[in-house]
Amino acid sequence: MEKREKLFDGNEKQVFATDNPDLVIFRYKDVTVAYNNVKRARFPGKGILDNQISAMLLDYLNRNGVETHFVEKLGEREQLCRKIEIIPLEVVFHNRIAGTLASRLGVEDGFKPGNVIVDLCYNNDELGDPLVNQDQAVALKLATYEELEKMFSIARRAGALLTKLFHEAGIEMVDAKLEFGRASDTGAIIISDEISPDTCRLWDEKTGERLDKDCFRLDICDVAEAYAKVLDKLNSIKIK
Repeated sequence: MEKREKLFDGNEKQVFATDNPDLVIFRYKDVTVAYNNVKRARFPGKGILDNQISAMLLDYLNRNGVETHFVEKLGEREQLCRKIEIIPLEVVFHNRIAGTLASRLGVEDGFKPGNVIVDLCYNNDELGDPLVNQDQAVALKLATYEELEKMFSIARRAGALLTKLFHEAGIEMVDAKLEFGRASDTGAIIISDEISPDTCRLWDEKTGERLDKDCFRLDICDVAEAYAKVLDKLNSIKIK
C-alpha cells in the first residue's frame, strides 16, 4: 500500500491518500483538544495509545456485524481505513448522564437513568456542535431520514457491544460519540473516525477513576497514563 498526499491535517489526526482510491491512512497525533479547540496540549505517546485502542475496538465491531471504516493497523500510529464521505453529525450514546448533558438537564454528573439516551448533534465547531433533531438534520441536507434511521440503529448496536466489552475489562462506558460516513466503495452508512478514550467517557468500575479525555478537560489526571490503563485492561481480556 503506497502512502500518498495528505488529505486532511486535523488537531488530533492526519489523513493520507493511498494508491487505492477507496482506502486512506489515518495517522494519530499526540495532541489533545477540548471545548471545541479552546483548550489544547501535547501528551507524548498519546497518539500511539489512541491508535491501538481504536484499532482494537473498531475491529471488534467489524467482527461482530457492525460495519466500520477500519481495515487494519499499519504501525504504532497509523491504520488503514476505508474512504468515506463524511456525514457531519454525531450520534452520542449515553449509559449515564455526564458532562454537558448533566449540566443541561440539571442532574448530578454521572446520574444513572433507567434507559439508554441517544442524542444527535450537528458536528460543527463554530456552532459548538449543537443538538439537532432528525427533521432539522434533514432540513439542512446533512442526511436523509433513511440514513438517520440506519445511524441510530448502528449506534444502539455498537453502544451495546462496546458497553459489554468494556464491562468485561472492568470499565464502565458512560457515553460514546460515534461518527458516520458513506463508504466510497459501496455507499453504505458505516462508523467512521476513531473510538477511543478521546470519544468515550470511561470510568473504572471499582474505583470510579476517570480514564478518558475528562482527565484533560478537568485537569484531574495525566491523559497518557489514563489511556494506558484502558489499553492494559482491554489487553487483559479475550476479545471475541
